Amino acid sequence: MGRDFGSLWIWKEGNVRDRLGWYYSVATNSMPAKYLICKRVPVDPSIYNMDIDSLWKEYDTALERFIRLWSDVRSRSITIRDLPIAKVNLLDLLLAIVKGSLHACNFCRWQCKVDRTTGGKLGACKLEAESRVSTFFHHMGEEIVFRGIKGSGTIFFTSCNMRCAFCQNGDISTDRFNGSVVTPYMIALMAYKLRLEGCHNINWVGGEPTIHLHNIVEAIHEMSRFIINKVRYEDELFVIKSINADMPYRYSMSSSNAYYGDEFNVPQLWNSNFFMSREALNVLRCIMDVWLPDLKFGSNKCSLRLARTPWYWETVTSNIKQVHCWDEDMVIRHLIMPGHVKCCTKPVLEWVADNMPEVLINIMDQYRPENYCDPYSPNYDPAYKDMARFPSKQEIDEAYRYAKELGLNFEMITFEKHFLR
Repeated sequence: MGRDFGSLWIWKEGNVRDRLGWYYSVATNSMPAKYLICKRVPVDPSIYNMDIDSLWKEYDTALERFIRLWSDVRSRSITIRDLPIAKVNLLDLLLAIVKGSLHACNFCRWQCKVDRTTGGKLGACKLEAESRVSTFFHHMGEEIVFRGIKGSGTIFFTSCNMRCAFCQNGDISTDRFNGSVVTPYMIALMAYKLRLEGCHNINWVGGEPTIHLHNIVEAIHEMSRFIINKVRYEDELFVIKSINADMPYRYSMSSSNAYYGDEFNVPQLWNSNFFMSREALNVLRCIMDVWLPDLKFGSNKCSLRLARTPWYWETVTSNIKQVHCWDEDMVIRHLIMPGHVKCCTKPVLEWVADNMPEVLINIMDQYRPENYCDPYSPNYDPAYKDMARFPSKQEIDEAYRYAKELGLNFEMITFEKHFLR
């Protein structure tokens, strides 16, 4: 398979390399992550005195500069090493926006507009301003393009804005008090540790990461300040030791894994249910290097019954389509669910075929009855007894056969183990 990430067999497949070229370049440190580009985009120094509407107007102006600079970086007509870090920059602006938005939270499609800074009324996510992390570790169970050789640097946040009855992470998605309270700086230290240990990306997941957007943006802001040989951050890692689930495995740390010039560099992976607001998506546009949306339900009828989530189809497909229109690197996930090939799997695959047939898609067969669908769990709800089984071989074969008929770009990602060499 090769001795390092860059020599993995999967990258010799042009179909994959072409779809994930930016992510690959950042992962191998031949390109800077987007958040480092943001630091070179100046903004109005008075952003700290602006209201939220004015901040968004400034964003529109700064976004144009960012897109031009990112294009120049990708074409290698310019290198950010030749550009100064702006005293007040786009990364500062994004942080001001998410902090300001927290007073009337609009991070996800629910648009609860509650003030999460006061600890009073709670929205759909049931969260105040603090974030909790269940675990962080080298995740070896993700797609090969993300787990690579040493894993995807996964940070699992608790709580969620959806209520999937079969959630395989139900312990952390339904219990908002699960995990440890963390500061943005602690989250940045997690990313630092994972990257220096060889992880190929930072994988923001949960639960659902969108509802933690303010602390994630601030954590990225913090990690953007990590400069090689300036501070020994290893001396501070004891504060996150109890949250690290890698033990008893030990990984050696090397700065050679983690820097673009003298700046800490790691691709940001957004692993999400994509039930987010357009405002959240616009913030993420400037700092996410690769996207991993979960397109689960093929109808709002199914999302209402199985996840108590309205407006699902139009929200998630609109967000995925927007990311595609931005020409971003992306892998779509779809989980084959028992009894839902006709109502969910086929409409999802048809939509992908109609809108973005070239995009990589992982059609997953690992559904198992969990959470409220597990008959052996104290949480079991008989209302979901039809979901208390694995998908049949016939259902799985039908899903793959239909994807093949539609000409979707799924086999290299979905059946990766058959291609190992």
